[in-house]
Amino acid sequence: MNGIDHDRIGRADLYRQNILDHNRSPRNRRRMDDATISRREVNMSCGDDVEIFVRVEDGRIADLSFDGIGCAISQAATSMLTEKAKGLTLEEVAVLDRSFVFGLLGVEVGPARLKCALLGLETLKKALRENSDT
Repeated sequence: MNGIDHDRIGRADLYRQNILDHNRSPRNRRRMDDATISRREVNMSCGDDVEIFVRVEDGRIADLSFDGIGCAISQAATSMLTEKAKGLTLEEVAVLDRSFVFGLLGVEVGPARLKCALLGLETLKKALRENSDT
């Protein structure tokens, strides 16, 4: 045996394909006319630009979308976030962290891409904190 973990390589390839799929065909990429909250953030180190739109009802995320431009990691992570965060309570969103994003992506992201991966989540959390009376 050559010591190569083919299962691990196969999983990594699946995760890469998922990232590329979400980058090419982002879920929930749209401006939301009936959003109760929106916020735009830019990653100054690379230029990724994300605007998050949230509709909150009864303390839960009823709808979540985004618009923006950026690298595959930022766009895919934000796309995946919009799918997974719908229906969560504001308290549940408040405790989401980088491990949640890494779980969505299926890979840990190196230091150079960390801000890219977290841009959508950080934008969402800032928007909710600033509008905590919603």
